This record gives sequence, C-alpha cells and structure tokens, in this order.
Amino acid sequence: MSRHQAYRNYDYENDLDEYEGGEYSDGEDELSPEDRAHMTASTAQVRLSLGSDSAKVTTTQIEEALWHYYYDVEKSVAYLASKYISPKSAKPPAQKKNKSEDDKHFKPRPTPSLGHFFHDMPWLNIPNDRRTIFIEPSRVCGGLLGGSSSSGKMSKLQALAAARKKKAEEQKLENRKMPSETKAASPEAAKEHASSMSEVLVERPSRKQDIKSLPVHTTAQTYLSRDRMTHDLNPTTIQPQTSSLAAEADAPIDTLELTAPSAFARTLLGPSISSSAPVPRNHYPIPYMSLTSSVADAFSEPSPDDVVLTAQSKASGKKPVANTHKKKGGADGKDESVIDGIKVMRVDDTPLPKSKNLDVINEFKNAKRKKNASFVVVGHVDAGKSTLMGRLLLDLGVVDQRTIQKYRKEAESIGKSSFALAWVLDQRSEERSRGVTIDIATNKFDTDSTSFTILDAPGHRDFIPNMIAGASQADFAILVVDATTGAFEAGLKGQTREHSLLLRSMGVSRIIVAINKLDTVDWSQERFDEISQQVSGFLTATGFQLKNVSYVPVSGLNGDNLVTKSTNPAASWYNGNPLITELEASEPMARALTKPLRMTISEVFRSAQSPLTISGRIDAGSLQTGDALLIQPSGEKAYIKSLELDSEPVDWGVAGQNIVIHLSNIDPIHVRVGDIICDPKQPIASVDTFTVKALAFDILLPMQVDVHRGRLHAAGQIVEIPALLDKVKGTVLKKKPKIVKPASVARIVVKMSSKVPLEAGQRVVLRSGGQTVAAGLLE
Repeated sequence: MSRHQAYRNYDYENDLDEYEGGEYSDGEDELSPEDRAHMTASTAQVRLSLGSDSAKVTTTQIEEALWHYYYDVEKSVAYLASKYISPKSAKPPAQKKNKSEDDKHFKPRPTPSLGHFFHDMPWLNIPNDRRTIFIEPSRVCGGLLGGSSSSGKMSKLQALAAARKKKAEEQKLENRKMPSETKAASPEAAKEHASSMSEVLVERPSRKQDIKSLPVHTTAQTYLSRDRMTHDLNPTTIQPQTSSLAAEADAPIDTLELTAPSAFARTLLGPSISSSAPVPRNHYPIPYMSLTSSVADAFSEPSPDDVVLTAQSKASGKKPVANTHKKKGGADGKDESVIDGIKVMRVDDTPLPKSKNLDVINEFKNAKRKKNASFVVVGHVDAGKSTLMGRLLLDLGVVDQRTIQKYRKEAESIGKSSFALAWVLDQRSEERSRGVTIDIATNKFDTDSTSFTILDAPGHRDFIPNMIAGASQADFAILVVDATTGAFEAGLKGQTREHSLLLRSMGVSRIIVAINKLDTVDWSQERFDEISQQVSGFLTATGFQLKNVSYVPVSGLNGDNLVTKSTNPAASWYNGNPLITELEASEPMARALTKPLRMTISEVFRSAQSPLTISGRIDAGSLQTGDALLIQPSGEKAYIKSLELDSEPVDWGVAGQNIVIHLSNIDPIHVRVGDIICDPKQPIASVDTFTVKALAFDILLPMQVDVHRGRLHAAGQIVEIPALLDKVKGTVLKKKPKIVKPASVARIVVKMSSKVPLEAGQRVVLRSGGQTVAAGLLE
C-alpha cells in the first residue's frame, strides 16, 4: 500500500479518543501513596501547630494549603491563620462617608494670575518717580478731514446714502441694547437717545479750543482710556461716557487746524458749521500725530555732506562723485546716476599678478632648449608595458638600484616579485595590489637631444577612456606586443588591435612596435618575423604608413635592446637600433604656436604655491605668468600666478609642453578634469550639438553614445545621419542613410546631454556598450 493510501485510511477519531481518555484526568485527582502519606503527616503537624484553633479549619482546607505550599507546614499555618482563624476586618463604611465629605469640602487651588507669576521680575519693581508718564494725544475730530471747501447742495444720491446710514445706525442701536435697558426704556426713548448721541458726535466745534493736560495714568488706566476713546468715537455705540466727552469739549484746548469737510464726509456725518480762519498752532503734545509741514521739504535741499563734497570737487576741478539731490535724464530718459553706477561696477580685466609682457614666440625661438616629445605606451593587458618602462628608466639612471630593491622587497611580501620594475610607474596602491595599470602614469627622462615624457596607458578594456586621454597628449606611440606563444594571438583579438585603431583616430602617425618577452622563446627570429608580418597587416589596414612603423625585439625584464643592444648570442641576428635610438629618431608633431591658446586639464590638485593647481599639455598657443585665462565650460576667469615646467619655475609655456599652472582668483569648484583653458579674447565655444565626419568601426544608427575628447568624457546621442561620404574624395554617396556599415565614412550629428567645449578640427571618439564604434573630426 502506498504512503498516500495509508494517510487516506488513517483513523483520526480513534487517536483523539485515546488522547481524551481517563489516563490523564484520573491521575490529577488521585494522589500517589507517597504523596498521601506525606499529606497525612503534614496535616497532623498543622493541627498540632494550630492547637485549639485547629477546630476552625477543615481537613480539606488544610490539605489545599499544604498542596499549594508544597507541604511547607509553616507557610500553610500562616495562611490558614490569616484566612480562616483571624481574618483582617474590613474597613468600616464610616471612613468612606468621611472621605466623601472631605471631597465635598475640597477646594481646588486657585490659578495664579500673570501678575503674581511675574511678581519677582526686575522690570516690575520700578519706583513711581521713574515710571513713564503717558500724555494722551489730542482727540481726532469726528468727521473726515480734507476734501472740497465748497458748501454745495446735497445731491439725491448723497441724501439717499445719509438716510440709509441713519437707518443702519438705528438698527444697530436697537440690537445692542442691554436687557435691563430694554425693560426700563421704550423703543421711542432709545431712538431719541441714539439720535441725540449722533448729534453730539457729529457736531463740530465752532471755535478753537485748547487741549487740556491729562493727569498721569498708570499702564492699565492708559489702555482703558484709549479703549474708551476709540469706543466713544464710534457713532453707532452708546456708552455712559457721552457726558464726559461733552464736558471735555467745553474745556479750553489748543486750536486745531481744520479744513472744510468733503462731500463724502458730509454724506456720512452731516453738514458742519463753518468755522473762522484757522490759527497756526504752536503746541504739539506728540510730534508724530499731526505734522503740518511737508516731510519732503526736509530733503528738498542738499545735505551738509553734499555741500562739502561739492565745494571740494569744485576746488580740485574734479567731477562730483555723487549727486543725491539732483537727477538729470539723458537723451533716452535714463538716470545718469544709474549709468554712472553701472560704469563703476564694470569688471576690470587687468590681471592681478604682474605680467612681464613677454613675446613668448620669440623667447621660445631664441631659447636653447631640448626639443620636447611625449609618447604613449599601449598594448594588450599583461604585455609588460610598465615593466618595460621601469627597466628603461633604471638603465637610463632616472631610478636608482636602491629604489628597485625596495620595490622588490615590497612586491615579494605580497607574492608579486616580478612587478618591482612596474611599480616605478604604478604608484597607486590599487594598481600594485591588482597588478594592472588603471590610470595614466607619467614620468620623464632626458637624452642628449630630447626631453621625453612617458605616458603609460592601461591595457585593460575597462580603462579605455584613460588610454584615449593618454593618446590625445602623445606625439607618437610604443605598441608593446607579447611574443609568448598564445599571448600574441590573444592580444591580436583583444586590445592590441583596438589600441592601434584608437591611436590612428587620435592623429598619431608614428608608432614603434616593441616585441617584448622574446627571451621566453629563446630569441626566435621566426617568431619575431611572424609577429612583425601580422602586425604590419592590421596597422596598414588601420591607416599607418609602413615607413613610420619600426619593430624592435626587446626583453623588458632583462633590459635587452632598450638602451644598448643585447649581448645575448641568441639575439645576434638583430642588426637594428635599440629602443632609445628609435625614440630619438622620432620627430614630434608640428606645434601650433600662433593659434589661440588651448589646453586640456589633465589633473587638478592643491599645492604649496596655490590652493588650485592644474597640469596638462598645451595643445595650441602660448601663455605666460600674469595672463588671464578662461575656463570652459564654466566660463570662469582665472589668472596665472606661476608656471612650472619639469618641476622648475618658468615664465612662459608654448604648445607641446606638459606644464603645471598655479591659478589665482577662481573657486576650485569651477575647474574640473577635462575642461579647456583658453584665451578670454578668443574663447572656445561650448556646444551641445555638433557634426562630425566619422569613420565607423561598428554599425552606426541613431543611438546612445559616449563622446571622448582627451580627458573629456560626456554622454550623447546620435540624432541624425545626414550623409554617407566617400573615403577618398569626401563626396556624398547617399543622403540620410538609415544605418552606417563598418569601415564606412559618414557625417553624423550628435546631441550632448550638457554643453561641452568643442570646436572644428578636434578629434573625438564615440563608444557604446564598452566598444569603440566610431572616430572622426568635428566639422
């Protein structure tokens, strides 16, 4: 029978009945013989302890107490005595009654007033002789001041408004009557009282009265008098202060300057009795309440300072600096003072550091210096590029043997003893731990005729943007090829071919092929010839001319054919020049000395000379200390504080030199790696859309791409392909193709996500999905 069938026939009710049987329930009610014997002995001890009081408890109560206290006789006796023999008496109900009576007589504590709460504050303990005396200002007249002085006849509209106003006042007076006043007075009396109040309020004084000085009031009285005055002036309210208001009106007060009420005021408050000619006032209780003179008159004349400045300007024959009381409009109606202010705010282009105003081109021609050349070292990963350059610097004496021994000990401690020479260029801890070059490593060395700058590029495919940045600064290149069996073939399918393609796309025409690690194949000439033929094939297809390509068999670890020819008998078949001789024979590119200044920022850091220091290669033009520079795309201006070339201070720099610039008068947040340094008078434009004549390495169509130009790396999109071009003639073969096949030349339009500094003639590389898809020139 299967397992499922057994579960299907399982009898659950039988098991439940067995579980609910009397096996467990009977055991709970009955004691075991040992427990029964122990219970009997303990019960006898409890009765003995209770003595005569044992008759007050039953055997069942004693057994329950013993069972609860686990046969503890003392605790059981205490429990029985407190529970059954002498229980505690309950509280008499009289206490509850007294408690309720206390609750009735309980009075809550009164809430303290604010004055009592702040009774100990120092600002309240002020002597009477130091308290402020408030003088109540003169009362405002009941009607509206100003308006027309003519006393014409009231129009129908004014009469209607006055009737409605009177009716509304009567209605409000009726609604505001107190209940006691309603019982005492009839509606007719209320109307008469309201009308009399309105007459008192509307009535204007026929003669000038003097203001009576008010007595000294406390703070509370002052506020009360102010509220009473405000309430009394409202004609819609009735208060007992009416009689006091009339009494104060009869008192002599200062004369007030009154004008005839306007038509609107007469409509609201009724006609007024014409008064005699106003008398000038001489007394003002509070100055800011009623100013008779115009405020503008106080500022209509020149201030004392203006008078002094004008006199000094006339004495010296200069134009007054400022004129605050006169405004003259020009021909276009603008204020001359505003125009003068704008002229003062104009930014001065004079550089802050002092400039020697040198003729940099003539200084460069007259200077007896070695020619400068930069070369980039490229190749597949693990081809031995860094080791090759480290050995070259060791043989040239740039690095001493002690430093190499130090690096070798450090490399042996992490199990990478063969990387000691590579650590001469790979200075970063991440590069040393991983054993690969990540960023561009630079170093310098000099020969008898040339000053060289090494740009060691990474060979891993993940760091192709850094390789592009190095190739954009190079005059020529060294392509390192691994001669080990299988390694060359892997590199040919990997970065060896892509690096060659990128070199030609960036404008590098001279290339030296260093076939490395030939000592691992016993300096086989056949292997050397095989690699040379295959490399020549794809270099020619890429666009290099064979006259500009040289092949040198080398051993980077042992130093063969680097500075001197190899002494190994197995390498005697090679009759060519060593690597250093080929480097000296390579001519750098032509320098664009007369073109506008262009320099790509390679590094941004802080130094002792300046809080903002940049370095990079001058692509075109020249510069000198004190020059003003423009940083694009931020558009910020900076000044050259000082210059360094090969760690030595200099006064000027020209195209082709890798120079360090110490900047001033600029915030570091406006300077980034990949920005362009240019002349403020001839700046480079920042664009977000450009057209490029590109050679396709892969299928091109409207898609997302990454644009690389030197250190610049920005996201973009191919939005349009206007035409397909002929490779040789450049004529249009097809307009608006849908796709561009590999090895074809096309004109494409790229739109950037943000503005970048680009101009015609620059070389850009387009990448997508980790692959180089196109490269070309901007139009």
